[in-house]
Amino acid sequence: MTLHHFILIIHLLAATVWVGGHLLLSISYLPKALRKKDPQIILNFEKKFERLGMSSLALLIFTGIWMSYDFGVTIETWFDFSGGFEKVVSAKLVLLFLTFVCAICAQLYFIPNLNQYNMKIMSLIILTVTLIGVAMLVLGSTLRYGGI
Repeated sequence: MTLHHFILIIHLLAATVWVGGHLLLSISYLPKALRKKDPQIILNFEKKFERLGMSSLALLIFTGIWMSYDFGVTIETWFDFSGGFEKVVSAKLVLLFLTFVCAICAQLYFIPNLNQYNMKIMSLIILTVTLIGVAMLVLGSTLRYGGI
């Protein structure tokens, strides 16, 4: 096994936790919280998932950057969009930025004051982060064929 393959496995495991956790939240916990108008369901999930989820996100960033360099996509060619690999890495970086924007909004404005009245806005943030995670997973899968 090469070092790149090992890094890829770590990346895929971290993606499994990150995307899987958000899918679980979106599909199972969020509908129940909205139906019962109980923000505590979301807060309880957040408290349990945050440490593992954020560790997974950190691993995703580290291994993603490592692998982009392995593919020859260095910081100088980020947002270049010239070749298949550059397009995927650049798109994933844009999506990562959007994830950070959502996380900052959630952590600063909604989670500390989550109640039955602002749960719908929090739901949009949760669904957005989930869809971004799935989109990043799909984009990453295209690298095997040279990117998009």
